[in-house]
Amino acid sequence: MTKNKKPTGPVVFLYNIRSVHNAGAIMRTADGIGASTVIFGGYTPSPIDRFGRPRQDFIKQSLGSEKSIVWESAPQALIRLRALKKLGYRLIAVEQARGAVDYKKVKVSKDKTVFILGNEPKGLPASVISLADSIIEVPMYGEKESLNVSVAAGIVLYRLFDR
Repeated sequence: MTKNKKPTGPVVFLYNIRSVHNAGAIMRTADGIGASTVIFGGYTPSPIDRFGRPRQDFIKQSLGSEKSIVWESAPQALIRLRALKKLGYRLIAVEQARGAVDYKKVKVSKDKTVFILGNEPKGLPASVISLADSIIEVPMYGEKESLNVSVAAGIVLYRLFDR
């Protein structure tokens, strides 16, 4: 974990993201919007591999943002999410699910907010959705049902924090 800056913005929580490229791209976006922390939950690849070495494939996507933003690995993702909720964080799931609202209709605070993004083909499991205080989605108007997770992260995070 790097601790080069004081946490002040939202937390971005990546839950079982499979692609190292998506994880790196989301980290760069999180840095761009001033997120305080990125949490790599479950088996989401982080900037450091299991042997403690920097992941060059991650760094290629993150462009060094792993050095400018606080990050942590949370293999026990549900335990970490529950702990954040107990600390008073508002958990916002970015997911197409029952009860989801258009992300443009949600007002959020930059402080004490966690955005949870999930696995590319499966999304977030019911266990995570049930913990969420809000579920937001990017509406789809074409034939495809979803966006790439890093694209969805960019849309949601910049819309909500570039006001």
